[in-house]
Amino acid sequence: MPEPTVPDRTDTPAVALGPTALVLGSISAVGVWVPALAMFPWAVIAGALAVTLGAAGIHCARHGTGRLWTAIAGTTLGIIGFVGAITLIWAIGA
Repeated sequence: MPEPTVPDRTDTPAVALGPTALVLGSISAVGVWVPALAMFPWAVIAGALAVTLGAAGIHCARHGTGRLWTAIAGTTLGIIGFVGAITLIWAIGA
């Protein structure tokens, strides 16, 4: 008899929100604070996505799906990268 194919609580795409936010937040923070890598446009986009996905990951983790620490870390790094990029754009334009 084959195994049952009933989905488990951990078989959901919401589990990937925190780690994805963590990776995008890391790219954003490194891209802004190390401009020699020429990743500045990617840093802005990755920062905004990290904040969005991290907030969704925090929401899902509080309901029992996914890990809270990865979502919080990704959101924090995304905020650091995005605010750093906006500050850099503002400083150049002033």
